[in-house]
Amino acid sequence: MQREAEPRGLVGRSLVAAGLFAVAVVPGWTLGDLTESWTGNGLLDWLVTCAWSGLAVRVLAPWGSYRARDGWLGVVPLYGWYLTCVLCWRVALLPYRDWEPREEELWRARWLTGDRLGLWRADPPRSAMRPAVGHRTR
Repeated sequence: MQREAEPRGLVGRSLVAAGLFAVAVVPGWTLGDLTESWTGNGLLDWLVTCAWSGLAVRVLAPWGSYRARDGWLGVVPLYGWYLTCVLCWRVALLPYRDWEPREEELWRARWLTGDRLGLWRADPPRSAMRPAVGHRTR
């Protein structure tokens, strides 16, 4: 019998989210600062920083129930950092979710009851978890 993991508490989730945010944003800030020191162009600093933020949103988006194309919103100055914060907060709770899944995810999501009331779980169904078999003949 497999035991399911407990959802993270507020402190644990906050620490994981802060770590994810640092990993997602600090390299962009560093690259932006290096670019400005090499070129002397402050606008290029912002462009590099915003591009890195868009990449971070693009990578985190599918895990946080956003579309991958929402990475373009991550390029918008300041809004990209906000979106990165939201995604880091969501990803820090996985495999549980405290947000409602999108319509495309509803087929594999289940609403939890009991001690975990108010949370969702979006694991693949048991039939999809079986190992892949060789090539199927007709």
